[in-house]
Amino acid sequence: MTVPLSILDLAQVAEGSTPAETFASSVTLAQHAERWGYRRIWYAEHHNMGSIASSATSVLIAHVAAHTSSIRLGSGGVMLPNHSPLTIAEQFGTLESLHPGRIDLGLGRAPGSDQNTARALRRDPTSADSFPQDVLELQGYLTGDSRVPGVQATPGKGTDVPLYILGSSLFGARLAAALGLPFAFASHFAPQALQDAAALYRREFKPSAQAQEPHFIAGVNVIVADDAEQAQHEFHEAMLRRVTLLLGRGQSFTREESEAVLASPGGQQMAGLARYSAVGTPEVVRDYLERFADQHGADELIVSTQADSTKAWLRSFELLAGAMLPMAV
Repeated sequence: MTVPLSILDLAQVAEGSTPAETFASSVTLAQHAERWGYRRIWYAEHHNMGSIASSATSVLIAHVAAHTSSIRLGSGGVMLPNHSPLTIAEQFGTLESLHPGRIDLGLGRAPGSDQNTARALRRDPTSADSFPQDVLELQGYLTGDSRVPGVQATPGKGTDVPLYILGSSLFGARLAAALGLPFAFASHFAPQALQDAAALYRREFKPSAQAQEPHFIAGVNVIVADDAEQAQHEFHEAMLRRVTLLLGRGQSFTREESEAVLASPGGQQMAGLARYSAVGTPEVVRDYLERFADQHGADELIVSTQADSTKAWLRSFELLAGAMLPMAV
């Protein structure tokens, strides 16, 4: 496959596990992915989610980078309205100074949390409105061309950490095109606008100092197993976990309750958000991803695997690499 493959690691905390064990698994995955030939691994900023441990995104990137040597690592993404652009420039300038040429900075404007958590983060309800201006301010700090007189990011100035706009709507596509930045679309959980966003981004893209050509990244859910029945089992278990994650609102469900919710109209609507999912044996998944990339004009795919155990999670990425990446060993 000519389209590069990358990984979105959600740093999931399995039931009965701890964040420390999750971070150890993330390091193990990154070390293998580096050898298998994946292009990059990104970690997402989420807050107040007991099953996701990547809230301090830049700290996790630093930890994984210290235990790997070549794979690119970054945020997918940092929710910029939760932070000042200067703070993020300093954090990622530090990462780039420690690990030159390996750091990506993906940026989103969603809260990455619910309204109560947004308040706990001291996030202003209108902060997302200034997202385009904040991206430009952050870019100025990283290039050394600060837009704030007398203020420089140290570390950060002159590191030129590459920026990526993340989005699940036409807003992100239009902004990425206007700024001449790569664009990553969250089709793994927000499939509705994928085709329109991809077309708009390519049509309106304006070359910039960072990118002369558009670079479109599409997200896909992937579960690969040695046999189709096991892959479908893992996918169903992942859908049950999504019930609690997306619909639980702080409460947990028994398995029977989760099955009932998933079978309900609301649960089926939630399952539809995972429309772009490649599930099966390596050959089946490879064929799906090749068709998907061709259909949507993706320059890169970023895959998310939510298997039931760390062993199955790692095996899924291993089998995918064996089917699609020439460096896989």
